[in-house]
Amino acid sequence: MAIFKGAGVAIITPMKDNYEVNYDKLDEILEEQIAGGTDAVVICGTTGESATLSEAEHMEAIRFTIERVNHRIPVVAGTGSNCTATAVQMSKEADEAGADGILLVTPYYNKGTQNGLIAHFSKIAGEVKIPAIMYNIPSRTGVGMTPETIAHLVNNVENIVGVKEASGNISHVAEVMNLCDGNIDMYSGNDDQIVPLLSLGGIGVISVLSNVAPAYTHDIVAKYLEGNVAESRDLQLRAIPLIKALFSEVNPIPVKAAMNLMGKAVGPVRLPLTEMEEAHKAALAEEMKKFGLKLA
Repeated sequence: MAIFKGAGVAIITPMKDNYEVNYDKLDEILEEQIAGGTDAVVICGTTGESATLSEAEHMEAIRFTIERVNHRIPVVAGTGSNCTATAVQMSKEADEAGADGILLVTPYYNKGTQNGLIAHFSKIAGEVKIPAIMYNIPSRTGVGMTPETIAHLVNNVENIVGVKEASGNISHVAEVMNLCDGNIDMYSGNDDQIVPLLSLGGIGVISVLSNVAPAYTHDIVAKYLEGNVAESRDLQLRAIPLIKALFSEVNPIPVKAAMNLMGKAVGPVRLPLTEMEEAHKAALAEEMKKFGLKLA
């Protein structure tokens, strides 16, 4: 049984002006996501600025989200690290706190061989009872998982159930699905490739776009899974200009800017991320208006 099918929001971490985590605002946007039809919440991923959260903040945000969501939809906790021992500890704490699953990014900077990746993910998954989704995003981590590595882990480690695939390489995705004989929970990690991954047997997306358009993103997946491929495709294509604007600077700079433009007051990004350049922000605002999002 998959942790979720559909559109999971890779939720931002709202900040106060002094860069502390704004839990009141997090509570508010969690409620908005659930009301908007989001199928799952993924907390403390890349979009949640996990790289600049302390371990204490990281775990508090996970616990807070699990408590507030209160089993209404699944909560997937981002507990990956380039240190295997740290990832084990955070994953165990997320498991104990009641997370429905964990998201484990490939170990950045120190990278690791494919055998090292197998050992890393196997060790973490072996320390928890909840299912794990691997996160393949070589453009940010500097290391990619081969289709053979992904298939080996899914086929041989009981609670490694899937992968968030953000390589952007559709041929890679097809090979993974072939090697797994379709027995893998495949999620798109790129909002502009939701329908292509669904067409290869994927079951959803872990989405940045969902932060600003939860119902719309949900519908892209839901309509495809219902068999309404043409409408799903049309929704995907209509969103492409907005998605492009949401990635005109490194994520999550634009999506936080977009939410602030909508009056959601989610605060700044933490250094080394900086606020969006004015020209890019103006272009983003224009695409948001064309898409039908209301600006403050």
